[in-house]
Amino acid sequence: MRELLEKHFPFFKEPELVEAILNVGKEVVIKEGEPIIRVGEFIKSTPLITDGLLKVIRQDEDGHEILLYYLDGGDTCVMTVTCCMHQEKSKIKAIAEKDSHLILIPFHYMDDWMRNFRTWRNFILQTYSARFEEMLSTLDQTAFESLDTRLIKYLNDKKAVLNTSEFKTTHQQIASELNSSREAISRLLKKLEGLRVIKLGRNKITILKDFK
Repeated sequence: MRELLEKHFPFFKEPELVEAILNVGKEVVIKEGEPIIRVGEFIKSTPLITDGLLKVIRQDEDGHEILLYYLDGGDTCVMTVTCCMHQEKSKIKAIAEKDSHLILIPFHYMDDWMRNFRTWRNFILQTYSARFEEMLSTLDQTAFESLDTRLIKYLNDKKAVLNTSEFKTTHQQIASELNSSREAISRLLKKLEGLRVIKLGRNKITILKDFK
């Protein structure tokens, strides 16, 4: 675990913080498609992501969803920190986009670490800022951009975070994460395929050209 911390969280400079993480952290592997956080659950730990990729989704009471952002190596989910510190139920869900390795930190250490470790406090505050900007971007896209523009950004982001031009997904999954209808997404994907910038397969999309 020490090597993983040094590789993905080199900014944890206090030796006492590193030792604390090694002493209380629990290593887990989450398989692709498995949830690590569910809406309505009390969160008992905060994940430090050392490998893999998580997608964080907002879901309302009627089951409508929208993709907020992705998390990969060196990240944490600050919403879990908030829920842990206030002992609130989760308002988001997080799912492994691919097999992921995490170090789980029990919630009852959050207050002490925020007070006692400067690099932990800076890490959490910087992560809050980054995620806030990403959520503002998601809000702007939903409110001000057309669905085809949002779809292209979604495909570009997917290609970037997965580091591949070919990935598994369904039209319904994309529709859910963009808070749209499957029919609208299918129509736009067919249009992009007709322009020969993507190729559609069975539960699979291949990006053939860079989007402009």
